[in-house]
Amino acid sequence: MTTIVEQAFGRRFINRLRDRPLASLLNVAISLAGIALIAWIAWGLFSWGVINAVWTSSTGAEACRGATGACWAVIEARWRVILFGLYPYDEQWRSVLGGIAIVIVSILSCLPVFWTARRLAGLWLVGFAFFYGLMRGGVFGLSVVPEASWGGLSLTIFIFVATVLLGMPMAIMLALLRRSSMPVISSAAALVIDSVRSLPLLSILFTAAVIVPFLVPQGMSGDKLYRVIAGCAIFFAAYQAEVIRSGMQAVGRGQEEAATALGLSYWHHVGYILMPQAFRYALPPTISQIVIAFKETSLVVIVGFFELMASANAAYGTGEWRFAYVEVYVFVAILYFVFIFSLSRYGAYLERNMRVGKI
Repeated sequence: MTTIVEQAFGRRFINRLRDRPLASLLNVAISLAGIALIAWIAWGLFSWGVINAVWTSSTGAEACRGATGACWAVIEARWRVILFGLYPYDEQWRSVLGGIAIVIVSILSCLPVFWTARRLAGLWLVGFAFFYGLMRGGVFGLSVVPEASWGGLSLTIFIFVATVLLGMPMAIMLALLRRSSMPVISSAAALVIDSVRSLPLLSILFTAAVIVPFLVPQGMSGDKLYRVIAGCAIFFAAYQAEVIRSGMQAVGRGQEEAATALGLSYWHHVGYILMPQAFRYALPPTISQIVIAFKETSLVVIVGFFELMASANAAYGTGEWRFAYVEVYVFVAILYFVFIFSLSRYGAYLERNMRVGKI
């Protein structure tokens, strides 16, 4: 019997059961109690979210009055507000198509054929330009939709992608400047990085959205959305610069000396020897920083943008659906989970396939 169980689950798994949950009667009792608690919570959630839930309603919110389960009818009735925010109803297909383009670019980024700096940067620049052209309009006969009318998930994606695309080159530049052999340049870069890292993102967003227009001549401040994106990019760059610098420090000093001995120029040394290895070593914290950048897009609601969380608040903010806020937040949490889990899994995939000594 033991042999059959070991063949089914593996000897290591059986040994762990013997050493921990089955080591004594107290451990067995605690394990059974934990399993029972988890099963009870899971059944309660399944009963609330599936069995007793109201999925659709032609009479609006009335069908959910007195229901013992979740009211998913609010998602059916208000999903456009959550996903598109203030974007014009007749033009929302453009937002959908732009989102699909970003997903396609993300999938193409997973292919090893694009794993060079130029190809990856070109792919994302083309994809982002296509996304921006659809959202903004004014090209190919599309009507112009001003940035003030953007919102929902599409605005969240726009801010996130723009932040990373602008922030990553800035982070590389700051990391290289901080490694400079010239004390003035190195100290100045360190001062910029440490100053930005010492500030909360909310203060940077508030400065970009409210204070900057008072500090620059009238007409030169630009749109508030782009100022906020610039603030997010600077904040991302300051943290990512330290991540990249840690990767640079992990590269052996002998490789730099060998590049100098071979007569390679500074940019050839940086582009072909230093940066590829630095990004390999710094890949896990880089993925974490990108995930953090996606979650921090929710903070732009503080400065008046109708992003995903603000759209969710508006979805249940009417008198009819005010009671269904839990279902709306669960739906938004699922959206965040899908994006963040995908980013983390892609990062794990890169870690497995881009280890040092393996492509």
